[in-house]
Amino acid sequence: MASRGCHTDGVVSLDLPGGVDVRRVWTALDGRIAPTVLVASERLDRALGHELRVTLALEVFQHTGSFKFRAALAAALGSHAPRLLTASSGNFGAALALAAARTGKQCTVVMPDRSANVKIAAVRGYGASVDLVDTEQKTRAARLAELAAADPEAESISPYDDPRVVAGNSTLGREILEQVPAQDCVVVPVGGGGLASGVVLARDLLGASCSVVGAEPVLANDAARSLREGTVCVNDREPPTLCDGARTLSLGKLNYSILSSGLAGIVEVEEQNISRAVRMLFEAANVKAEPTGALALAALLQDPARFAGKRAVCIVSGGNVDSALYTRLIAGMV
Repeated sequence: MASRGCHTDGVVSLDLPGGVDVRRVWTALDGRIAPTVLVASERLDRALGHELRVTLALEVFQHTGSFKFRAALAAALGSHAPRLLTASSGNFGAALALAAARTGKQCTVVMPDRSANVKIAAVRGYGASVDLVDTEQKTRAARLAELAAADPEAESISPYDDPRVVAGNSTLGREILEQVPAQDCVVVPVGGGGLASGVVLARDLLGASCSVVGAEPVLANDAARSLREGTVCVNDREPPTLCDGARTLSLGKLNYSILSSGLAGIVEVEEQNISRAVRMLFEAANVKAEPTGALALAALLQDPARFAGKRAVCIVSGGNVDSALYTRLIAGMV
């Protein structure tokens, strides 16, 4: 379990499993990841109303098109295995494929057979092997376990429930809080909880006072249910949400231990507000976001009273979306 807010000689440190030192990960990734792009849009503020002042943290320009490269590179650098395995709907798979290539490793990614074509192509394009699975017949985790059993020298990397992954994600929280410190809250998409956990850790390390709020599809609200019920709740199958990055079965155990006390809450977002947020980012901020990437802004649309008059950073976590789906979203057909 992560120990948050430990002090040694006046410096906050975090004890993550496996001896992962968050500050050392920050140093290791410095210069190897693209800095996030922070954008304020008066037009977006006017469209939202409620005296909201929003800053977008755009990870659409990160290597491989999403924040996941931060996590994947941290994991690859921290692994001694010659081959890496993971299960992913696409973004972490592409990120780990590139990270493996840059660290001299091989990579295989288990993906649902209904994954976005652009994401399957990206994983293969970065040099990894893709193993497609029908998740109605077999879970990604079950297939990953089969591959791991067949290759004992390979290491399986969770896209979210791994201390190296969480530490890598915390670099985004660090950039946000160091560059726009005068914020009331940071709103973060939640799937397995790795990104939100990283932002919470960065906030605590830096001693920032802002709250961290999660945004999760109501169709995939296992994280919200987990925080309400005080235990990790598990979906019996992958949720049918537009947000493929949130189609996880549950929060990671490490992430639950961090988020159960570190989050100010989770806004459960309806699908129509996710679609609205994708369109609003395009129309008011000229930003192309995938549905999961629009979740933070969608939370503001879902519960405007919660954020009224606040200064909020919305993390736009990625922009990898099939052109056909994106066209339908922008046209208001989804």
